[in-house]
Amino acid sequence: MFADVIIDQDAKALDKVFAYLIPEGFDVKVGMRVIVPFGARYLQGFVVGIKDKCDYDEAKIKSISSVVEDFSAIKPEMIELMKFMARKNHLNLASILRLFLPTEMREGKVKEIFKSFYKLNKDVQIILSKSAKKQQDIIDYLKKVEKEESSILAEKFGYSALKSLYEKDYLIKEYQKHSRRPDIDFGETNSVILNKMQENAIEKIKENKTYLLHGVTGSGKTEVYMRLISRVLKEGKCAIMLVPEISLTPQIFNHFKSRFGEQVAILHSGLSAGERFDEWKRLFSGEARIAVGARSAIFAPLENLGVIIIDEEHEQSYISESNPRFSTHDVAKFRAEFNSCPLVLGSATPSVESYEKAKNEEYKLVEMPTRANGKDLPSIQIIDMVSEIRRGNSGIFSNQLIADLANVINNKKQAMLFINRRGYSSFMRCRECGYIAKCTDCDVSLVYHREDNRLKCHYCGKQFHVLDMCPKCGSENIKQGAVGTEKVVSELQKIFPDVKILRMDNDTTGTKNAHQKILNEFKNSLPAILVGTQMIAKGHDFENVVLVGIVDADQSLFHADYRSTERTFQLITQVSGRAGRGGSEGKVVLQTYAPRHYVYKFVSNYDYKGFFRKEENIRQTAEFPPFSRIIRVLFSNQSENKALNELKVCYNEIVKIKERFGDEVIYLDAMKSPIKKIQDKFRYQILLRVKLDHADEIESEVFEKVNSLVKGNVFIEINPQNLS
Repeated sequence: MFADVIIDQDAKALDKVFAYLIPEGFDVKVGMRVIVPFGARYLQGFVVGIKDKCDYDEAKIKSISSVVEDFSAIKPEMIELMKFMARKNHLNLASILRLFLPTEMREGKVKEIFKSFYKLNKDVQIILSKSAKKQQDIIDYLKKVEKEESSILAEKFGYSALKSLYEKDYLIKEYQKHSRRPDIDFGETNSVILNKMQENAIEKIKENKTYLLHGVTGSGKTEVYMRLISRVLKEGKCAIMLVPEISLTPQIFNHFKSRFGEQVAILHSGLSAGERFDEWKRLFSGEARIAVGARSAIFAPLENLGVIIIDEEHEQSYISESNPRFSTHDVAKFRAEFNSCPLVLGSATPSVESYEKAKNEEYKLVEMPTRANGKDLPSIQIIDMVSEIRRGNSGIFSNQLIADLANVINNKKQAMLFINRRGYSSFMRCRECGYIAKCTDCDVSLVYHREDNRLKCHYCGKQFHVLDMCPKCGSENIKQGAVGTEKVVSELQKIFPDVKILRMDNDTTGTKNAHQKILNEFKNSLPAILVGTQMIAKGHDFENVVLVGIVDADQSLFHADYRSTERTFQLITQVSGRAGRGGSEGKVVLQTYAPRHYVYKFVSNYDYKGFFRKEENIRQTAEFPPFSRIIRVLFSNQSENKALNELKVCYNEIVKIKERFGDEVIYLDAMKSPIKKIQDKFRYQILLRVKLDHADEIESEVFEKVNSLVKGNVFIEINPQNLS
């Protein structure tokens, strides 16, 4: 017998199946991890097939050395998923397989742990001398509790007494698997009585189709998700529930844990290695039947799936922008079709692409247009910050926002302030010559962080001393740029010194369980203000939040990206939905320097359909996705000349593809990336925009040509979420 093995090395030269002989007595199955000889080394590999005959000279075929574990870590469905992702995303096979296992498990750095317990040996008569008081205490204790952990007994009564009893055969030692569970507690979850709107949604979502659940913020989508999962559990099936942010997983996990108990496992990058491995193993073994987590949870090792749910489906975090690049939606659709189960995409602000598919009946649209509590959505007041400046207010906050915050504090309620920029200020600039402090390894401006009194790069993490004088002209006239979360908190503390003010961004959530601690503290503080980036914009449900302030609504609007208006609409709608979810009426104060931009007209009325029609028309006229496909070829190299030469070689060949397909290629150009350098690597790119009729064919040819010409440091993206 022979095994088809994929070597666990992410290299193009090794991106193929190798044949190995299965030695006599080896019980090797598809999906197992094995150790195989490869050249002068022994490497780990994945068995993806077993056959009776080999296409090569059998005398030259090497044998498998050993198996890593006695079970198939990669299940049959995931082998098929690997093949699909390789075709769809043009990825190396090994890089796909790595997605299916916890990293530390694959690297042999983590395994199951067992704890030892002692209990009385009832088949032996226990005779102790009167002086053995500690030993007698252990015997008396175990008569009450039957069994106790070794470490606890040793701490209570001493290791010597415990060892003596065990050596006399008076105690029996047992080993029990210890599960490292994530420590999450977000309070109780109340039972909910469904309204008609929720009942109708649940009734409609039954078939093996993709459903777009378009429900306004506060419409009760989470309860619909839980009822759908409850239904499939009764059928003996499993479920996957995805959320876009790690900050949302504690709250969602608690809802699900309260409802489904130990059947729920959580998967995301914020877990320790041991927790991640044990949660994966619980899902793998069937002990847990519901996977809750961020993007990586789509690869949960569950079989017999009954439903897959992607909440906030519009979020760009569902697209992997680092190797291996893939779309969570594509993976979810494959798994849903493989298991013949519904895929539910939920959002208050669906992506233009998803809503276009619903409009064309590729997805089945299910609508929840009102809040579950019957309350109106919070009113949105647009503040023209240019007028504020004319009236003499050049501060961060409008007079209206300060007055509304004061009202919230007087009424012992809560407010959330959103600004999608962390740090104190976005850059430091010399007022004399215009010099801006930039990272030495990345072509981006450094952000000032006052708490550390450092300039930091948000791309590579490098830190630099704060500028006292301009290194270019020597001037000490240094100006700070646009504000970030740290500056907002600093200014709020001056205005409201006695109020609990919390900050939630990448700088404050770097430690384990930091998200949960901040959210817990905010939940239990009255009055309080939570300042944050998009981490606070979605999913959170705090009944005492009555005010949302959007400090700089224009921040995501004026980007050189065809999605910038859509993202602005989504962010504002999502963060606005945090207000008024309890019994009190909610309000949103939106600060902008461009109050007449069309996006604010639609967002102030929560008019998604009106916004969609406008955006659809613009994209159709300009031939942007979803009415075309963008292909981006990104070259990245520490040598600028090498990156540029690789680009030129590929561009010349892609021009030939364009000439062959003619008008099917709408746009083709080669250029520096908007961010020319990241992590000391120069970046150049080729951009194509192609019509949909021959998009698959053109995409395939571009991939094949680039991969044949460039050996590494090149990434190909389809409809990239971030063109910078």
